Amino acid sequence: MSWFNDYYIVDAHAHIESRNPLFGVTMSPRDLRKLMRKYNYSKCIIMNKDNAAVAKAVQGSKDLLAHVWVSPKDKGCERTLRTYLKKENFIGIKLHPLFDAFLPNDPVVYPIAKIAEEFNVPIQFHCGHPPFSLPWSFEPLAKAFPKVKMVLIHMGHGHIVYINGTIEVAERNQNLYLETSGMPMHTKVKEAMERVGKDRVMYGDDIPCGHPSWELEKVKAAELKENDFRKLLGENARKLYGFE
Repeated sequence: MSWFNDYYIVDAHAHIESRNPLFGVTMSPRDLRKLMRKYNYSKCIIMNKDNAAVAKAVQGSKDLLAHVWVSPKDKGCERTLRTYLKKENFIGIKLHPLFDAFLPNDPVVYPIAKIAEEFNVPIQFHCGHPPFSLPWSFEPLAKAFPKVKMVLIHMGHGHIVYINGTIEVAERNQNLYLETSGMPMHTKVKEAMERVGKDRVMYGDDIPCGHPSWELEKVKAAELKENDFRKLLGENARKLYGFE
């Protein structure tokens, strides 16, 4: 029996992909569910720029939940947000400053944050790559919208300066949360739990770019206390998003 079978695991960051030429990956809802069964995932929060495909995947679902993905630079993005946040199983917003080429502290993001506050849903942000998603650029937005919960996915990604910066920024701002996928250091998972808060760090694997086989082993290597493992692997996401 695998060690992770003892936990209620929520993957806070996953994708479905029909074909992604940039990464060379695919992931159908059916294949995602196969992985979920293999690694004892109870729920996955999925996203894709094709919001219609995501809506189809989560319709009537008890194990797949969704974020609506928009670029704040696109005309009609506010209308898109309002449309999908009223649909079944959409529980948050996904923004990708790197791919969509905007800074998190640019005023163009403010209307998105206002909608997040109106619907009382978190915003997930890609975090960890210059020039658009460095950790310090999230702090002005977090301070401007203290009621909006914001998740910095990858918690700085692969660069130690950005990882440390993300932990420092989240430590200073109570509405910032961290997600672990793609960040390679198990020691920083433990440090984030201790410094940012045991209720504000959550597990994710970025399927299909990441994989449970190594993301779960990374957090296991952090050697957390039993209750902290439960928080990281599922309870924190459940509390943040308000689902059972």
